[in-house]
Amino acid sequence: MKPALLDVNVLLALAWPNHQYHALAHAWFGTDAKFGWATCAFTELGFIRLSSNPAYTAAAVSPQEAAQLLAALAVHKKHRFLNSPFARDTSIYAKTLGHQQVNDAYLVRLAETGRARLVTFDTRLSGHARGVKTVFVILA
Repeated sequence: MKPALLDVNVLLALAWPNHQYHALAHAWFGTDAKFGWATCAFTELGFIRLSSNPAYTAAAVSPQEAAQLLAALAVHKKHRFLNSPFARDTSIYAKTLGHQQVNDAYLVRLAETGRARLVTFDTRLSGHARGVKTVFVILA
């Protein structure tokens, strides 16, 4: 099985006990992390931004503390960082219908090129995938 590129929401669910899908994310991680898991600059910045936003969580921390938490997670032996130098590749956005799908299409393509699968709670992301096994949805 391919390693998992975690989308921002899955990453947040793993880190924050007050996240509505915390237990679900940990159950998935307990069985599938053995295949490896990944983050990228986009998901890491999203994690830091939302973890430090009091409108998102009452448990918000400073951006520096969020980055420290992320760094602690990333020392996991199965973690890897996916580089993503291709945001201007127009083919990424061939199936997007509007601005709200840009990030989704980008993460799906990053998973494809990084030989990973995008793990998410969002069932809509599968529409951007070229391969059937590129997106894995954790269902609540």
